Amino acid sequence: MNLAVLHSRALNGMDAPEVVVEVHLANGLPSFTIVGLPEAEVKESKDRVRAAIQTAQFEFPARRITVNLAPADLPKESGRYDLPIALGILAASGQIPTEPLSRYEIAGELALTGELRPIRGALAMTYQMVQKSTKTKRAFILPQSSAEEASLVKDAIIYPANTLLEVCAHLSGHTIIQQYQSNTLTQQNHYPDFNEVKGQSQAKRALEIAAAGGHSVLMSGPPGTGKSMLASRFAGILPSMTEQEALESAAIQSLNGGYKLENWKRRPFRSPHHTASGVALVGGGGIPRPGEISLAHHGVLFLDELIF
Repeated sequence: MNLAVLHSRALNGMDAPEVVVEVHLANGLPSFTIVGLPEAEVKESKDRVRAAIQTAQFEFPARRITVNLAPADLPKESGRYDLPIALGILAASGQIPTEPLSRYEIAGELALTGELRPIRGALAMTYQMVQKSTKTKRAFILPQSSAEEASLVKDAIIYPANTLLEVCAHLSGHTIIQQYQSNTLTQQNHYPDFNEVKGQSQAKRALEIAAAGGHSVLMSGPPGTGKSMLASRFAGILPSMTEQEALESAAIQSLNGGYKLENWKRRPFRSPHHTASGVALVGGGGIPRPGEISLAHHGVLFLDELIF
């Protein structure tokens, strides 16, 4: 078998579309080509993959290696494709079986030692697969440090791995990786206490009405009158987040690689500086990332020093 097909996921703004990783080995002078609109980080995976395969005591084939990341018109970035590319080369060269590959979606950045490093957007990947996949629901093979975040999606099946060798042993049936069992997150979310505000009865009443009805609030007054103090405590009087709201909020924050598990079901409070650019507020960039407005989803966006 000179061809191997694997499945992974990209990050495209708020979405995590599926990416098919096709690896083909052909005769001819040795070469390693990656096609499918790869960014610089993906092109550099050639050297990481070669070193990781050799460090794991596998044979790196001296053949013409072509890696296609489909769909071809979707930009591919970050090191998340290192692991599927390495597994594709090993499967196409007959060093691991190809049959189990269709049952998994795989992502992970490789160190030169063959160890797996965490990836950005692991929760967004599992959330999108569970929400949108209607035909085939695959399990995920992810780095150990990304598994806990990804397992917040209840229906996702996660297999955490520490090294390339562990993944190869799992796919070959020698040493099976145990499915990740997430710990139930029961910690209480502690917000700044609304009761600490003394006086301000009219302002507090206005915030209570806004919280009950989901309204926006415009606070106006001279410096030092308590606007920021009240705003920082607003999230604490909002209703508790539902499971769906918590997943949506966490998936968006995961796209920036900044999600912390202790914030599960905690309504975000974002307070960007008044000099923040338009891109910082609404998101964007060459590789789209969410801005402060999106990161405050199901939470509070406090725009201090707002000019109107």
